[in-house]
Amino acid sequence: MTRPVKLGLHFALTLFFWASQAIALETQISHAIAMHGAPKYPQDFKHFEYANPEAPKGGELRLATVSTSGFDSLNPFIIKGMPASGVSYLRQSYLYDSLAVHSYDEAFTLYGLIAEKMEVPKDRSFIKFHLHPQARFQDGHPITAEDVHYTFKLLTEKGHPLFANYYKDVAKVKVIDSHTIQFSFSTNENKELPLIIAEMPVLPKHYWLEQDFSKTSLDIPIGSGPYHIGSVDPGRSITYQRNRDYWAADLAVNKGRFNFDRITFDYYRDENVAMEALKSGEYDFRAENSAKNWTTAYTGPQFDKNEMIKAEIPDQQPTGMQAFAYNTRREIFKDPKVREALAYAFDFEWTNQNIFYGAYARTQSYFSNSELASSGLPSKEELKILEPYRAQIPAEVFTKIYQPPSTEGNGNIRANIRQALKLLKLAGWEIRNNKLTHVDSGKELIFEMLLVSPVLERVVLPFKKNLARLGITMQVSIVDPQQYINRINNFNFDMIVTSIGQSNSPGNEQRDFWHSGEAERIGSRNRMGIKDPVVDALIEQVISAPDRKSLISRTRALDRVLLWGHYVIPQFHNRNHRIAYWNKFKRPEIAPKFSLGLDTWWYKQ
Repeated sequence: MTRPVKLGLHFALTLFFWASQAIALETQISHAIAMHGAPKYPQDFKHFEYANPEAPKGGELRLATVSTSGFDSLNPFIIKGMPASGVSYLRQSYLYDSLAVHSYDEAFTLYGLIAEKMEVPKDRSFIKFHLHPQARFQDGHPITAEDVHYTFKLLTEKGHPLFANYYKDVAKVKVIDSHTIQFSFSTNENKELPLIIAEMPVLPKHYWLEQDFSKTSLDIPIGSGPYHIGSVDPGRSITYQRNRDYWAADLAVNKGRFNFDRITFDYYRDENVAMEALKSGEYDFRAENSAKNWTTAYTGPQFDKNEMIKAEIPDQQPTGMQAFAYNTRREIFKDPKVREALAYAFDFEWTNQNIFYGAYARTQSYFSNSELASSGLPSKEELKILEPYRAQIPAEVFTKIYQPPSTEGNGNIRANIRQALKLLKLAGWEIRNNKLTHVDSGKELIFEMLLVSPVLERVVLPFKKNLARLGITMQVSIVDPQQYINRINNFNFDMIVTSIGQSNSPGNEQRDFWHSGEAERIGSRNRMGIKDPVVDALIEQVISAPDRKSLISRTRALDRVLLWGHYVIPQFHNRNHRIAYWNKFKRPEIAPKFSLGLDTWWYKQ
């Protein structure tokens, strides 16, 4: 090849490289950012369609929290303490505004709040926030880019460990000017990360510089949200007062929302007492989780006279996985065959008929009640994802339809017992003197079920009885919430009842649930202690999914591998919000698809 040709080729390649970079870095400045596709609401939208912009302000909403230990902290961002109800940073809290907020009728779209505009390149290698010039903390201080930067450092260095995990792909934070800040990422494969950063609440630097962020405290903090803390009765109640000078009250994302003048959470130590307090008018609204209560307790003159309303509202949000969860760090639960065997002792059908009045559906996926849940045998798209790992994952992933063990519901589980004993024999266990004993070590299979509420005993005790038929001893321990949280955070348990919630757009949080790197990190949500390189790889594929179709296929593939790992014994779920409330509230005619939308209700004048 002659020199001129070489130079020409070099020039062309250089030109192509810079053109490609220019395309990749071409940014879009918008009021909203969607995980996949385009935002539903345009630049000039007036309000979310599930909110009534004419809703009057006023009145009080009284809510209940059932806890034997109350609360001892107003800081929800650290691993220590029991935060008070309502201060949570998830979604949009009463106290703190975030850079952007979710819409309740889209899978995962965020609309600017503190950030008036968001700037993202096509490859999503960074996000730049242009802050709203009117954004203010509740003491009147403007919210600046420096506050955003300080919050990021505070959360990742002193906050709950999950923040460092969530934001670990942030390579650089640059304050451009007082109202502009850019987060640059170490990879452009983490397509969700711009939205994860946009969810971040913003804390006041001028306040926290004078406080110890790492300690639990009941000192009332300075927020930026629609409510401030009006009063605190330590461990017993907390009241939020509507911020009449709220800087964002008239923004489209807030029109028709946050309508109550006061919101109070009263604490009760007992579910039955809380139930009677509702009927007596001590508080106004209750979401019911107990099928027994829902069937039997919501009766009386209050309901007959329509003074109280009992309603079921469809819930299109994924219900996730509620289950008995194994701690696979324990030697007795390291063998998947043992974990699979114990599942045959849980008689869901009998439990559902005799305890839950047939109200529940059996959970068969970590992403139940959504299109993300796996079903049947793998599709062509899923097989392409799973095939490279065929030698590393259970053969059943490819050949069998996952279904948890089932029964006729009549209490006869002999067939299940026989199947469980076969699996246990393959795992090296046998019955000796009516006790399941390991052939080599001679140790009996004994473990503890750790509970935080006696309400769960009615599910656990029949399970314990069936395990005894296998020669297995299950000891049931009920501890107070603080001890329970400490033991969970330090993985000091054998088995627990856990609930792993999911969204319609799974992403970075999957690392915290299942990734090997989280298995030993104190406070992580990988409670089962999963350490599987295939699971790790599939998580990264979910996070980097370029579109909705691929996200669904990749999530289903991850779901299959988790299910056939037998890390949990799936329990059950309900597809509706079950609520009861005093007939002094109104709600919009249009209900949001993915939330109850209590913040759009209002008090009848």
